[in-house]
Amino acid sequence: MTTPTSTPPRGGSKTRRTRVVVAKANELPVGSRRILKVGGREIGVFHTSAGLFGMRNSCPHQAAPVCLGPVTGTTLPSQPGEYIWGKDGEVLRCPWHGWEFDMVTGVGLYDPYRHERVATYDVKEEEGEIVLYA
Repeated sequence: MTTPTSTPPRGGSKTRRTRVVVAKANELPVGSRRILKVGGREIGVFHTSAGLFGMRNSCPHQAAPVCLGPVTGTTLPSQPGEYIWGKDGEVLRCPWHGWEFDMVTGVGLYDPYRHERVATYDVKEEEGEIVLYA
């Protein structure tokens, strides 16, 4: 687990978020992740082929460390007998029971009508650094 460097949020945001420098941009290449502890929460920061993502490291099913699971894609809705692969690099699969979560929204893909989700956080590259807003 990485110890982050945090600074107060910039600008006049009404929502108080902590700005956390995760790493220099070249220290978090595509395909890598870091798990940080921020304000008592474990948050996974991912750099995938689809971009930068931040997710809470707790599966809503049984509190598994979801951020240790594989990043993948999933089959998309399609006609019977047709299999369309999509969302590559945007799906996190829980390592304990295989539940899949959309890394953009945090919504569970196994049954989106159950309204179970993993908290997501903004992650950006700023001035050569990967920054998490939590």
